[in-house]
Amino acid sequence: MSDPALIREVLSQILEAAGRIERRFALIRSPEDFLLNEEGIDRLDGICMMLIAIGENLKNLDKITNSELFRRYPQVDWDGAKGIRDIIGHHYFHIDAEIVYAVCLEKMPGLIQTIRKMLQEVA
Repeated sequence: MSDPALIREVLSQILEAAGRIERRFALIRSPEDFLLNEEGIDRLDGICMMLIAIGENLKNLDKITNSELFRRYPQVDWDGAKGIRDIIGHHYFHIDAEIVYAVCLEKMPGLIQTIRKMLQEVA
């Protein structure tokens, strides 16, 4: 595999973005909370930006590790995690708050746990 220091740096950036998502999502109790007022919309915007950043970094990480790293961690839907970047980036004005809510609630905890494990295990 390629440069472990570079891999750790990219993983750290992903973890930082995921932490921002967790913080912004903390007060959201339903998908409708994103759409009730400007504050909710701002939270949705900020979360989407971080999902784009995570997806982009995952794509870069996959490239620099020659698709080897993600195979060692099959518990995460890596294609879905990378693909959300494209969905949000290309269809921004049609973002479904329910999908973003579900990603934050159901997918982020597992992604964060796996990224932390990867950081510990990358030599």
